[in-house]
Amino acid sequence: MGAIYLVRHGQAPAHAYGVGTATGDAPGLTDLGFEQARRSGVLLAGMVPAFDATISGALPRQRATLQGVMAAFDPRPEHVVDADWDEYSVSDIVAGSVDAATYADRAAYQRLVDTALSDWIDGTTTGDESYAEYAARTTAAAQRAADLAGSGANVLVVSSAGTITQLLAQLWQVPPQGWPTLSRAFVNASVTKVISGKRGLSVVSVNEHAHLARRGEGMMTYR
Repeated sequence: MGAIYLVRHGQAPAHAYGVGTATGDAPGLTDLGFEQARRSGVLLAGMVPAFDATISGALPRQRATLQGVMAAFDPRPEHVVDADWDEYSVSDIVAGSVDAATYADRAAYQRLVDTALSDWIDGTTTGDESYAEYAARTTAAAQRAADLAGSGANVLVVSSAGTITQLLAQLWQVPPQGWPTLSRAFVNASVTKVISGKRGLSVVSVNEHAHLARRGEGMMTYR
């Protein structure tokens, strides 16, 4: 039985979500995000002796998190980039750009995204990618990771809250409109474990973040 460890990316700067203008060499993570990724690597190194395969989406915050996690491991398998693990594009589904003030107001930003996601799922609004296409590529990416996990391998996947919870929603048969609720409380650099066996994928643990929740350290963030 193989295991897939799904890590949400660490804290990312505002430009990662379409707020403001990013320069070509802008980092994928904040300084805190890099530390979150490093701590998740230490956690995982205490759980598995090594990873047989490592995968991330193509987004800078995902690639940088994988590098931070794998700093705790030696040897390190080749980093495979699979863009099907990318998050949906907020700027694609939200009508107009998100200004800095709205992004800074967590409740206002969440309301904006929730409304946009509901319309996107219903097909009321469409962008470069439909909700059905997004769900299908998540399924395909998970199957490729399961194939790598095989009957006894450990696979690391770094993705985003939306895509990780999209997979969980599929495995738990959560209706599409209920999927966004799963991602709201996902912690940056949290760890979710899925096992791959004869009956397919099964969820073992979700959103593990105790390694980031030590009192007074301020390590736990949500975006």
